[in-house]
Amino acid sequence: MKTPPGAGSRLRALLIAPGTRKSPAAMALILLVLLPTALLLGWWGIEDLSEALTYTGRITGAILILVAALSLLGSVAVVDHWGRNVFPYSGMVALIGTVAALLTNTMLLLETFRDGDSTLYRVLLSLLTAGSAWAALTVWRTSVVIPSPKRVAAAVVVSSALAVANFGYQHLYQPSQHSARPLVNVTVGKPVLSKDRKKFVVPVDIKIENRSDVGFYVLGTEFHAMGERVTLSRTDRPREQWRADAKTFREFYVQRPLSRKEVYQPGQLVSAQPWMPFGNWIEANDAFVTQTVVQLPIDTPYDQLALYASAQLARKDRLGLDQVEMKGYSWGEGKVPQWVKKDKNLDSVAYRGRVYENNSVDRHTMDPRYATVYWQFGAHGAFLLASITRGDEENRIPSIAERHEMVNRYGLVTAETGPIKRTLWDIKKQG
Repeated sequence: MKTPPGAGSRLRALLIAPGTRKSPAAMALILLVLLPTALLLGWWGIEDLSEALTYTGRITGAILILVAALSLLGSVAVVDHWGRNVFPYSGMVALIGTVAALLTNTMLLLETFRDGDSTLYRVLLSLLTAGSAWAALTVWRTSVVIPSPKRVAAAVVVSSALAVANFGYQHLYQPSQHSARPLVNVTVGKPVLSKDRKKFVVPVDIKIENRSDVGFYVLGTEFHAMGERVTLSRTDRPREQWRADAKTFREFYVQRPLSRKEVYQPGQLVSAQPWMPFGNWIEANDAFVTQTVVQLPIDTPYDQLALYASAQLARKDRLGLDQVEMKGYSWGEGKVPQWVKKDKNLDSVAYRGRVYENNSVDRHTMDPRYATVYWQFGAHGAFLLASITRGDEENRIPSIAERHEMVNRYGLVTAETGPIKRTLWDIKKQG
């Protein structure tokens, strides 16, 4: 059934309130929405276009700049549409500008409520979203001339779909991808006996290799060597002892094999150190190698060494990082959280650096975050703990869900190796 000629005009006429068709107050309020929207989007868009850490982030910056330009152009068109109407399609341009502002403000508002902490920006974007919705409706209710309405509608639908797709890719799909994982390797060299034959050193090469196409910040690294005593039982060990050994798996990074004859004593820490500067980085398809030594007396009671190395990393396309500096330590008056000091058998050194979000929206709407690494060590081992929190939340232990979200958001990765075992019988018999 065909629509009678002029039916659309009559429908619009019914929707237009006679007193609000083109009032100067309505024009002023529309400009009060479009101009701040253009300023805000242009500011954030320029930042993203030049500073975003990902290609999609820079595309988002370009889209924000485009919408800012449309909002400015829409402001000019609103003035013409409400005034002399010199340009015959000024109403259509004004409508496009207000609709573009509405879609963009809505997506930014959703992002701010999803991740943002700033009440100011939540209120501002809520006002701009409501205002742009009212502005779009107000412009539409005037006598807007739209040539080829189907083509214009198709263009609006396509551009909106592209914007939504870019938003979804950056904030939904991309964070869900599995993080790349660099490899850490430990290679043990030949022990070297001292001239007086009273001590020896075991050279150790530590290598981190990044085979992925993304770079990583090195939040912290640690290497430690454990001295282990292993005695042989003359009889087969009973099942109860096997069960007792099984309970010690992963305790302070201990891994003791279940053995019929060998009796493993708890390992003791003989050496521990960072092996790469905290806050450094490793680029894509790059590697870093360093060498250290473990020194022991020739009459050491240990039968073998167990070597471990690990690194706490964060993806360079997920965050920016300021210089990481030592913040405190757990003994004395060191400034570390109470939960770090809780275990009296462990000492801790804390390192901290300021984190910057990977896009301008989050940088402005989120409170500052800090990456904190705790290097913990004691008689029975050493390890690293890393977290990224607001400055006032370091004393709070995050839930499993919060930690999972933090790991996904910033691409936190733990690369580790060990135990690498090296028997000492060959070098001890030379003493």
